Formats: sequence, structure tokens, C-alpha cells
Amino acid sequence: MRITDVETYVLGDNWRNIVFARVMTDEGLYGIGEATLQNRDEAVVAYLQAAKGRHIIGSDPFNIEDLWQRMYRDDFWRGGPVANTALSAVEIACWDIVGKALGVPVYRLLGGQCHERLKAYANGWYTGDRTPDDFAQRAKGVVAKGYRALKVDPFGAGTYEMEPEEKHKSIELVAAIRDAVGPDVEIFIEMHGRFSPATAIEIARELEPFNPGWVEEPVPPEDQDAMERAARDIHVPVATGERLFTRYEYARFFKNNVVDIIQPDIIHAGGIMELKKIAAMADAHYVMVAPHCSNGPACTAASVHFDFCTTNVKIQECFDDFAPDFVREAVPGFPRVKDGYFSPPEAPGLGIDLNLDVIAEHPYRFGHFNLFANDWQRRSY
Repeated sequence: MRITDVETYVLGDNWRNIVFARVMTDEGLYGIGEATLQNRDEAVVAYLQAAKGRHIIGSDPFNIEDLWQRMYRDDFWRGGPVANTALSAVEIACWDIVGKALGVPVYRLLGGQCHERLKAYANGWYTGDRTPDDFAQRAKGVVAKGYRALKVDPFGAGTYEMEPEEKHKSIELVAAIRDAVGPDVEIFIEMHGRFSPATAIEIARELEPFNPGWVEEPVPPEDQDAMERAARDIHVPVATGERLFTRYEYARFFKNNVVDIIQPDIIHAGGIMELKKIAAMADAHYVMVAPHCSNGPACTAASVHFDFCTTNVKIQECFDDFAPDFVREAVPGFPRVKDGYFSPPEAPGLGIDLNLDVIAEHPYRFGHFNLFANDWQRRSY
């Protein structure tokens, strides 16, 4: 079997473009990957078009490690979000092909099932007014869907420091959510790398009465020293990692036991096998994994297969139930959350396909999603 082409398709959502890659073979099988990269979707599509001639066409889709190494090492300029996202999409699509060819779900090729079910947490649900009442009502809607965990960024557009009024408003939003969902639903606090260590520490301490499951990316992700300084004085679990790529960037975080939970994104960090390697490094340091997934349903599918064959996975992020209907319709077969949990997939490969008619009805949209703009939480161009 040999790869003959890489097709790309772009689905225009209300706040992002979801990029799919379909890796074709000369035996009629094809695999699905996802290469969504907010605000850089054009670059990812262009990179994939170039990489297929340099590295991909003619490759055996079963030789995944060899193809990964050629795409990563042999380009000289290693890594970066565009290259890693494109690489991840191809790697995931190859696993989909292998699973289909052998007639088994992908997770059974990578160690087999080690969880009976996998807890999910909701994100993308707080898209209205940034008020305690609106956030509380929407949080109740999340719980009504069966979720027992949710994540929220209550902080608006601030950076490094916060004015007292803005800080108090953010704390009030979390208080309203806790009151709405009760004591047994997990609340994870997203900080999106906004704050200085001093500000992150101060805010985390004020959030302690609401029992957050973690605070996420409390400081900008590039600075390990700042993360260490913040983590030492934050008294709730600290999570980070959605903007780290491959095992080589993660390695430094494990040396000094910087964080409690890592959050690699399967379509940015290097694909399924690379996440297995990152998770193994984490396990050797007693660190849990909570894969990031603010992308589309194909990313959800790949993440869930990784989850079910990885022992130290804590929980899986999911945006799908809070996306427009057409996003879900574009990817038939993707795993769905039921009563707050994912079940093990049963279909061969990733178990998904693409509905090209739906994708054609919602083409690429130009826009800029900006976390540092007012009302960014509405998630719309």
C-alpha cells in the first residue's frame, strides 16, 4: 500500500476554520486527520500541499514512525505550530488507515483498552453575556446534558495584571457557576497564559473557596521559570501544555516537577504516537494527562482513541456539544459524550468519515479569533 494524495477540506465555523486532511492510498482506503489551527489555517493547508510532494506521496502508511521522522527531522526547521499541526494530521490519518486495513479500532493497536469509560469535560459553552446570571444559566445547561465537569475562562481581555473591579467580576462569575452546579461538579479554571506569576498566584488563592479542579496556563507558556514560580505558590493543581509541541518541548517540564497535569493537543503536539510518548514521560513523574481539544470532531475521535489506551489519562476536553449542528454533521461517526463519559469506540480505524456535502455548504471564512479582545467569549468573527 502506498499514499497517493493528501486532500484538504476547510469547514467554516462561527469562530474558527476546521481543517481536515484525507490521506488517500492506492488500495482505495483513506484516513482522516484534522489540522485545525486557529488564525493559521491558510498556512497549514499550504504546508500540507507542499509536504505531500516532499515527504508523503509514495510512503507506506504503515510506516508511521518513519514518515513522522522524515516530516519532522528532514525539514531542518523543526517544529512550530504550522508544521507540527500538519504532521499530526497526517500521522493520525495513517493510524486511521492501518486500523481500517486490519479491521480494528486504533486504540487496540496501541496497547488496547485500559479504561471502562472516560470522563469528559465541557468547553465552549459560555458564549453569551459575561455576567454571573448568564454564566450560571449556561452552566446549568451543561449539567443538564450529563456533564459532571466543565471549564471556564472568566477573565475577559486582561493581561499580566487586573484592575480590582475586573478581578472581582471574574471571581463573581466562578462563584455563580459553583452555586449553579453544586459541589460535586468539577470546575476547571482557564487562564490562557494571561498573567504574571504574582497575579496568577493572587487570583488562584481567591478561587480556592470554589474548589477548582485546576488552574490552566496561569502564565505565558514560553517561560518555564515563570511557571515554576507560579506553581510553587498556587495551592490548587496546575495544568498546562496545549501550546507545547512534541516530547522534546515537554521533557524540560518534567525535570523540575513543574505542573500536576499536562494537556497536549493531539493535532498540534505530534499525533497519536507522540502523545503516547509524552504520556509515558509524564507517567514516570506521576503526572496526569488531560488532552486539550478545542478543535473539531476528528480531533475528538483521535483524542478518545489515545485516551482509551493510555493509563494516566485523567479526563478529556470536548467542545462538540456546543458547536453548531453542521460541525457535528460534517464528521459522521465521531465519539459522543453520554452521561458525562465517552465509551470505547468500536468501528475500525478512528471510526469516522467526512460529509463533503456539508463541508461544501460551509466554506472557509476569513476572521481573527482574539482572546485579548473584549467579549472574546462569544466566539464569533
